[in-house]
Amino acid sequence: MKYYYHFVVNPEAGSGRGLKVAKKIEAIVKKRRFPHQFYYTEYAGQEQELTTSLLAQVLLPWDDIYRENSEMLYPLLVVIGGDGTLHQVVSSLQESEKNIPLGYIPAGSGNDFARGMRLPKEPEQVFWKIAGTATPQSVTIIKYHDQIQDETGFAINNIGIGLDASIVYAANHSAAKSNLNKFNLGSFAYLSAVVNVLFRQKGFPILVETNGKQLNFTKAFLCTTTNHPYFGGGVAIAPTANLNEDKIDFVLVERVALFKIFWLLALLTRKKQMRSRYFHHLSTNKLRIVSTVPQHGQEDGEEMGKRPFDITITTTKQLIWS
Repeated sequence: MKYYYHFVVNPEAGSGRGLKVAKKIEAIVKKRRFPHQFYYTEYAGQEQELTTSLLAQVLLPWDDIYRENSEMLYPLLVVIGGDGTLHQVVSSLQESEKNIPLGYIPAGSGNDFARGMRLPKEPEQVFWKIAGTATPQSVTIIKYHDQIQDETGFAINNIGIGLDASIVYAANHSAAKSNLNKFNLGSFAYLSAVVNVLFRQKGFPILVETNGKQLNFTKAFLCTTTNHPYFGGGVAIAPTANLNEDKIDFVLVERVALFKIFWLLALLTRKKQMRSRYFHHLSTNKLRIVSTVPQHGQEDGEEMGKRPFDITITTTKQLIWS
């Protein structure tokens, strides 16, 4: 099968790794004379604008007729960037309701979706995997609707309320972040935020509804819904989660004494967190989360603001070329 590659690139992803990866891929497609075009973002949010433009002009819904006609040139969208870049593009595709597939070459700092997909670490290998695939696979992603905000959205990794979202906020608003990023040391800003928030985040009440049952927690600390095991740049928060299954995994950790938090973190590094009575996990295809006390929220590492939540989370499908 033949493709016309449309590469949407965030050159700033991964402290500049996006540009480096794009240049490696550009060298390949030029040498092999593969039809292609690169679109580089110049400001935050332009990924969605570029995707919307490509949807209107060149992208086509997937149909097996393309696989059967080997001479047909199929317009294939390929994203080069981090989880945030992929989040923006997938959200645009989902909103279009056109069943458009895409390829993904990770170039961010976290790359949790790539881990969930078990993509090769080398970008050249990922490209050749895309080029050698004749049909996309359907994977599970997250769809949500917040009743309070009347807001619908999508997530490729996870949606969090509490600790992880507070860390995202603290890291993004760190006075040192921009200076550290200049020296490719942005991870230190994140680490500083983790330490700061661990000491300051308080427990909060939360209601969870799923499978006809209500679960009440008075001191929630971390509340995350995910479609694959990883969050926070490789932490296996939900080891049994699977992108190929039509379900989402919900994880809640209760606020406990600080020394117990470090004990939980030790269990987490060994993927033994489910042994703790303060760690709660369930798998479902639909759940509702109600948090009346305003908390920070995040979707794929993007801030959702500090607010109360009444959010219903379900699954939907995205075609991925890999």
